Amino acid sequence: MDLFTSPLLERLASARHVLIAGGGGGFDVFSGLPLYFRLRALGKTVTLANLSFTRLEALECERPVPGVFRVDASTEGRGYYFPEGWLARWFERRGEQVPLYCFEQTGMAPLREAYAALHAHLGFDAVVLVDGGTDILMRGDEVGLGTPQEDIASLGAVHALPVRDKLVVCLGFGVDTHHGVCHAHFLEAVAALSKEGGYLGVTALLEAMPEVALYKEAVGYVCEQMSRSPSIVSLSVVSALEGDYGDVHRTQRTQGSTLWINPLMSMYWAFDLTPVARRCLYLDALKDTRTPWEMNLIIETFRASLSIRPWKDIPV
Repeated sequence: MDLFTSPLLERLASARHVLIAGGGGGFDVFSGLPLYFRLRALGKTVTLANLSFTRLEALECERPVPGVFRVDASTEGRGYYFPEGWLARWFERRGEQVPLYCFEQTGMAPLREAYAALHAHLGFDAVVLVDGGTDILMRGDEVGLGTPQEDIASLGAVHALPVRDKLVVCLGFGVDTHHGVCHAHFLEAVAALSKEGGYLGVTALLEAMPEVALYKEAVGYVCEQMSRSPSIVSLSVVSALEGDYGDVHRTQRTQGSTLWINPLMSMYWAFDLTPVARRCLYLDALKDTRTPWEMNLIIETFRASLSIRPWKDIPV
């Protein structure tokens, strides 16, 4: 490794088939699109997946393995919250047929089984779990965890895979303030992971990059189609890419709150997944959960037994 090396891309240099999976549901898979386009340009096979908030059981689409739905441009779901379907249609508009493999919202155990089955089906040899935001790094005793259920279920599921390269990539530093996350605690987590050798640095996404231009185009198209529920995270990242700063709003969904659009929001923060999973204080307690409600109960019980660390302002 040297000054001109990207540790993130170096970790994926020998991979033949990379699964880029949205860990927290909704638009999280969009945060992996710049990396998706770059890895494809390097000649790698890249597959997109996402933990989905869509009513997958109501869709007419292929189910290649239990717990996984293969969504493409022909999958009808216009009456639902369905970013995966609209993303597939965006690819079709560009002349490409790109499926997305969607996981149901479950507890950690079924999600772990679904990931294992998809691995056996596709044979990918590396996984990048992408988080729109930074709350996946919260270990459990912070004042705010954001929306941990989906992120930690995905973290535990990927951690169990027999794959050599398993990474976590966060995009959207600052956006989770909207969900009560203290970013001083995020930076503390980065420092702790750096001490363990698990921090792979930051990679700036710049508007002039072709991969970023495609990401912006995809976000713009899908958010326009889903005008009643566009992505707060994705639109905030686009604002940062375009040089906006401060309390800048692109959707009515954020009206009444104060946003902090900032240059760090458009950077990839990359980590080795194994130490991220090892650092999570309550991951093991969730390993046998079957439903999201069971996960919520265990998290609430766990938190009630802790001394919660209070909010810290970043002293700059």
